[in-house]
Amino acid sequence: MKTTLRLCSVAALLLVATMYSCKKNAKEIEQPLSAESQATAAAGLAAADYQLVWSDEFNGTGVDASKWSFETGPGVNNEKQYYQAANASVSNGNLVITARKQSINGWPYTSARMNTAGHFTTRYGRIEARIKLASGQGLWPAFWMLGNNFGSVGWPKCGEIDIMEQVNTSGTIYGTIHWDYNGYAHYGGTTSTNHTDYHVYAVEWDASEIRWYVDGNHYHTANILNNINGTEEFHNPFFIILNMAVAGDFPGQTVDESKLPANMYVDYVRVFAMTNGGGTAPIGSTITLKGLNNAFVSSENGTQPMTCNRPTAQAWEQFTVVDAGGGKIALRSQNKYVSSENGAAPITCNRTVIDEWEKFDWIVNADGTISLRGNNGRYISAENGTQAMTCNRTTISGWEAFRY
Repeated sequence: MKTTLRLCSVAALLLVATMYSCKKNAKEIEQPLSAESQATAAAGLAAADYQLVWSDEFNGTGVDASKWSFETGPGVNNEKQYYQAANASVSNGNLVITARKQSINGWPYTSARMNTAGHFTTRYGRIEARIKLASGQGLWPAFWMLGNNFGSVGWPKCGEIDIMEQVNTSGTIYGTIHWDYNGYAHYGGTTSTNHTDYHVYAVEWDASEIRWYVDGNHYHTANILNNINGTEEFHNPFFIILNMAVAGDFPGQTVDESKLPANMYVDYVRVFAMTNGGGTAPIGSTITLKGLNNAFVSSENGTQPMTCNRPTAQAWEQFTVVDAGGGKIALRSQNKYVSSENGAAPITCNRTVIDEWEKFDWIVNADGTISLRGNNGRYISAENGTQAMTCNRTTISGWEAFRY
């Protein structure tokens, strides 16, 4: 895994002159930030209900191996460092990633790169870290994410979310997404700050958009609603990465060795589920639901009890999320609604109107999956993908959680 992950860094980035000019075919994802929209975003941030689902406060004496894995070896993008675990330490409540002038295996510098792959992934939520950066020509620190399916689909099809990048001595902070849209596509924005002080760098990510923040100030938004411009990558689980590269295509090949060793301090990394505001149901969107078996939920033509066993999604495996009032939703497929059937029988998709048993609570779980709770207070279950689905489970387990 470590060797494979080295193949995709923050990277495959273009030079600074072209990196942040939007591709013409990706322009629609732009969300202009007027004063009014910034105020609206700030209000939404304040109103959201955040639930901490994962964190590392770096309060121990070393990097927690149950949360992070180290990557070992050279980087990509014409970087000059060799990554090794020895360049990461924990002290005084901080993770410290250190770039050094040190020759290993023919590479003139060393640094560290670590990730949560195999330990933790998230789909949607608020992902933030409090970080203090160094300043020096040739330094390239980053706090970012890759799609968890990188190993099977590669980059850029896995998708990449750069929460924070900074290069050289500039106070410019970059926030960017990278994905595949009939070829490589990217879209990003910038803000400025005194990067050698501590700042909280964050994204808020939901089924509609990704929003970037520094110290709570919203500076950039990307629209991913309904997979606009092929952005389906951003509706899958991602893992987190922290690293500091030395040289490369983005910062250039000149390194000010007088600034080495250089330290990147990370006070904490935290991930929150947003159960109100950004984490609410994607009303009006047409979605599919995948069970633990990676198969799709089917409405079974509206004539039979529903199942979760289809390998592909066609018309009867697609559902429109409808506002049912009172904070509840309904699911419509081919003009018929899913019914929990009083919780006493296998669920169906054959109702022509929304009544109480066609209303569900949309629950966002800690891992980004969702669960559906019926009028009886019980949860819809995929029933191992081998039986007709029901709405009679009292707790949420693997078969009561769905990806969409």
